[in-house]
Amino acid sequence: MKLDVQGRVAYAYTGGRAFDPSLPVVVFVHGALHDHSCWNLLARWAAHHGHAVLAVDLPGHGHSEGPPLPDVEALADWLLALLDTAGVARATLVGHSMGSLISLEAAGRAPQRVQRLVMLGTAYPMQVSEALLSTAKADPLKAIDMVNAWSHASLAAKPSFPGPGMWLHGSNRALMRRMQAGCADVNLFHHEFSICDSYRGGEAAAAQVSCPVHFVLARHDQMTMPKAARALARSLNAQVHEVEGGHNMMTEAPGQVLQALQRALI
Repeated sequence: MKLDVQGRVAYAYTGGRAFDPSLPVVVFVHGALHDHSCWNLLARWAAHHGHAVLAVDLPGHGHSEGPPLPDVEALADWLLALLDTAGVARATLVGHSMGSLISLEAAGRAPQRVQRLVMLGTAYPMQVSEALLSTAKADPLKAIDMVNAWSHASLAAKPSFPGPGMWLHGSNRALMRRMQAGCADVNLFHHEFSICDSYRGGEAAAAQVSCPVHFVLARHDQMTMPKAARALARSLNAQVHEVEGGHNMMTEAPGQVLQALQRALI
């Protein structure tokens, strides 16, 4: 599904069903160097179980026109503008990693428009080491390999989503490289990890959030360690769901993540 958002084409995957804004709407927001495809299982389940789905490609990713936006605040405004264009009055926001910060900021800016907030693989502040930022700036492909290794808890995942024999490390590496190559004028890796590192609006946004909040945290996450989300979870009175796996929990622990989403949508 393509929409005109702030004068540029924005793409959202609807989970295999036509989008109907009269249904309860779930909006999925991906993290750095990802696109809508990281939500395939969750988006399809929601779309086939009574929800309308928008799994977005953020500006400069996948099928959405660029340029990438400068910070979390601008991305939150873009997300709310996408809801306007799609005719959505209220929605559940589900964000992973950088997408969790965007969803939090949007919920803080327009609390009356957010029915539930689900934050996966989150932390606040979402600090990025200077060594990683420096590598991302000088050699982004090397930095992608570093992050890809840290984002998975095991070299050999159990046969699961999307199917037996799928190489999770290789598919994620290919996706990140494709997103990086798609922004010819911007080092997308360095840009987006800098956005995460510099975001300081979490406390102010959390103070405005009025909806139920759920955190989904992976026990072996080396990118956003669960302990780095505790303070924010307390301030949001969030219900915390723990799953196995690492930062890329949607592919490493698909069943557990889906169960957590189902509980959050009740």
